[in-house]
Formats: sequence, C-alpha cells, structure tokens
Amino acid sequence: MNLTPFNFSGAEIRVITDDQGEPWFVAKDVADLLEYSNPHEAVRTHCKGVREILIPSAGGDQMTKVMPERDVYRLIMRSKMPAAEAFEEWVVGEVLPSIRKTGGYQRKLSPAEQLLANAQLLVDMERRQDQTEQVVAGIENRVAQVEQVRYLDSRPAGFESMTTIRERINLRHGLPHWVINAVMRDVPGAPLPFAMVRSPHADDGAQPYPIWPTADITRRFDRFAAECTFETAERAIHPDIQQGRFKLRQRKSA
Repeated sequence: MNLTPFNFSGAEIRVITDDQGEPWFVAKDVADLLEYSNPHEAVRTHCKGVREILIPSAGGDQMTKVMPERDVYRLIMRSKMPAAEAFEEWVVGEVLPSIRKTGGYQRKLSPAEQLLANAQLLVDMERRQDQTEQVVAGIENRVAQVEQVRYLDSRPAGFESMTTIRERINLRHGLPHWVINAVMRDVPGAPLPFAMVRSPHADDGAQPYPIWPTADITRRFDRFAAECTFETAERAIHPDIQQGRFKLRQRKSA
C-alpha cells in the first residue's frame, strides 16, 4: 500500500492506495475537515465500508480507520460546512485523477505476465497513434474554422461570454464550473465560438473574448444533462467526464 498526503486549504488528507490501485481515505482526516462535531460518531453512523489498517505516523505505526471513495461522498453530502462542495470538487478533480494517473503498488511481474504486458504496450501504442492521427485531423479542422472567426466591436443580442455561460448554466442545471468548462472546451463536440469581441480597453492590453449563441449553448447543455446518469439524488456521471461524479440538478418532468 502507498500512503500519500494531500493538502486541501491547509488541511492534510491522507490517502492510502491499495494493491488494486483503489484509494482509501483516512476517516478522521475527512470527518475533521468537514467539521463534524463528533468525527468518530459521524464515521460510525454514515459510513458503510470503513476498515482498520496499520499505517505509519509520527508516533509509529498505528491502527487507523480508512474509508472508500463512496463513504467520502456520504460524509460530504451530510456535512453543513460551506466548503463541502469545493472539497468534493477537489477530491474528484485533483486527488482521484492524481492517484489513477500514478497508480498504486505494483508487484513484480512473472515472465509470462511481462510478455503479455509488452504485447499490450504495443497494442496501446498503435491505438494511441491512430487516436493521435484522428485528434490531429480534428485539430486541423478546428483551426481552419477558428481562422474564419469574425471580430466584432460589441456583443450582439442573443450571444453570451464564457462568464455568462458559467453563471447561467449553473443556475439552470446546477453544474459546477469545472464541468461547464470541460463541456465548452474539452469533450467531443465542444462548441466553437461564433465570434471574438474586441474589448473597449484594448489600448490598455485587454484581449478580445469569445461569444457563443445563447440558444445553441442552452441546447448543448440540455442535451448533456439528458445524457447524464444519476448515481445519487444530486450527483451524476457522464461518459465524457472522466473525473467522476459531479453535481447536477434533476429537471422536473413537465
């Protein structure tokens, strides 16, 4: 097992990665950060997968309660701390991707396993090369389209900037800003801007900013929300969002 200390707003959150690469959070660290008055009782009441393991500490190895990822979300959803949502976004957006990128402890492979691993590496390299060629073709297409983007001296009615999109879509669907950014910039089908608007303060170094049609953006995020799958009453996943669960408001049926 690997022990990794993470830092959230000055508080240390220790995470254990087991032999299968799964993260286990030190229960007391999470409960303390979420400001439970009785951390031990909160963990005992709300968490279902807690177990005790021996981990190193300043005073020597100690038996310590750790919890799986799903129990972290249980504590977050029941916490009254104002920053609980920011903590969840930090776990989803930074901690888990970091763990899954670096991986956990790997035992030494047998010769047969090493042969299979090398073969799989070749397959992955060929797959990545093919994907790279597709991405490059897509980038070239997008660059050609971007080169045709017009410049305007003012923003016309029916168009909005990225700042406005974040605020409006958050109100409409409850999506956090990092998901809105991903849908607008990273995931397949990310919309190109309609135009660039020159800033009236260009003489002071201000840069043009992109705008998008409001109606198109509304349809884009309504479709994205419809493609999501709810795992809890307020947390959903989407196949294009690799970081995991995010906040989403369920729309009432007409």
